[in-house]
Amino acid sequence: MPATELTCFKVYDIRGRLGIDLDVAIAYRIGRAFAQALGASRVVLGRDVRASSETLAAAVARALVDEGCEVLDLGLSGTEEMYFATSHFGADGGICVTASHNPMDYNGMKMVRAGAAPLDTETGFARIKALAETADFGTRRAGGTLRGVSENARAAYVERVLSFVDIAALKPLTILVNAGNGAAGPTFDAIAAELARRGAPLRFEPLHHDPDGRFPHGIPNPLLPENRPKTADAVRAAGADFGVAWDGDFDRCFFFDHDGGFINGEYVVGLLAECFLAKEPGATIIHDPRVVWNTRDLVATSGGKAVQARTGHAFVKQAMRDEGAIYGGEMSAHHYFRDFFHCDSGMIPWLLVAELVSRKGPLAALVGSRRAAFPSSGEINFTLAHPAKAMANVRAAFEPKAKAIDEIDGLSLDMDDWRFSLRRSNTEPVVRLNVEARGDPARVTAGVAAVKAVLCL
Repeated sequence: MPATELTCFKVYDIRGRLGIDLDVAIAYRIGRAFAQALGASRVVLGRDVRASSETLAAAVARALVDEGCEVLDLGLSGTEEMYFATSHFGADGGICVTASHNPMDYNGMKMVRAGAAPLDTETGFARIKALAETADFGTRRAGGTLRGVSENARAAYVERVLSFVDIAALKPLTILVNAGNGAAGPTFDAIAAELARRGAPLRFEPLHHDPDGRFPHGIPNPLLPENRPKTADAVRAAGADFGVAWDGDFDRCFFFDHDGGFINGEYVVGLLAECFLAKEPGATIIHDPRVVWNTRDLVATSGGKAVQARTGHAFVKQAMRDEGAIYGGEMSAHHYFRDFFHCDSGMIPWLLVAELVSRKGPLAALVGSRRAAFPSSGEINFTLAHPAKAMANVRAAFEPKAKAIDEIDGLSLDMDDWRFSLRRSNTEPVVRLNVEARGDPARVTAGVAAVKAVLCL
């Protein structure tokens, strides 16, 4: 049959508007294409809390069963639980139906192959797309089954996550946790219950904890500045030692200090890089190209090797494997761990930070000197009518004066005492700007203003 272009296929994930780019019929086609492209006989399936996720996941499950697969259903779960279960159960691949932090009218899927390894974007992912577009699957296969594995999978997942922290080192701390009404609540509760069973002296103050696909308090995306005050206020009200907030599928986590101050992602990357280099001197750390100076400086000072990878979980995971890296971090709050199948987790980082705060003192103090040494703007989004033209204008204006240029992902220019990264969104007409400087925060302010003036011509 003639191929139909599927616009929900992005660079390395499925993401699109419901009823336009993605629906039940398309989800079914993607499920069958996934099984055929991987030659899969066993597939793990999870989903986030959105109402559409249950319907789309059911279509994917039906497709996988029609391909003769044994489908291991996690039900409501985080993307990282799918990663874990794919490896834990020796599956040929895994799918999580999730739109993470995208608007209500979106949904999508994240996919991995055996061992929770990323799909090669140029072959594996492209083959799934081509098969789904032609939809020439042949006859259904016998022998497919669907069975729930959520309880056993979660218990094993909790055990692996807790292996990253020295529970005996934890001191009495109060931690504010904001699940954003996403998928994080039940998984966090399982971790907290096991911590309590093992005698960890932690007290948790939950906020927006119950899963609710209507997101009554807004889409959970703490990276947006307008979404942070609720968590910051709750941290102060609770007298918490620090706060944690997650996105919808909790593969990203964000931190607030005891005063409610938001900790930009690159400082958390630096903090965790130091943590792992103390455990394994000389190890390799992967970082993304958006905000780099703080991480590179800390890794060099700690005797490690910093390697830059293209932004995006598929690219960072592959770089982790290629380089044998112990840890990788993106300033967007994705944190990747060698001993978690080179995958990202939103639960492991807060446990590590709890241990660091227990050992070394307040989170604000741990990152304070780094903020002073390498101030940054945080990510600033611009919705533009013509993003490509706007980026070309910026390049023409700044490249002649730049000390160095980096095009691994978008456009990054080193202006000597300040640096900026500019990249287009894969899913929206949005351009994302990050500015960093050495020493003087006024350079950040001036840099943002200079780039904005050209970008918004």
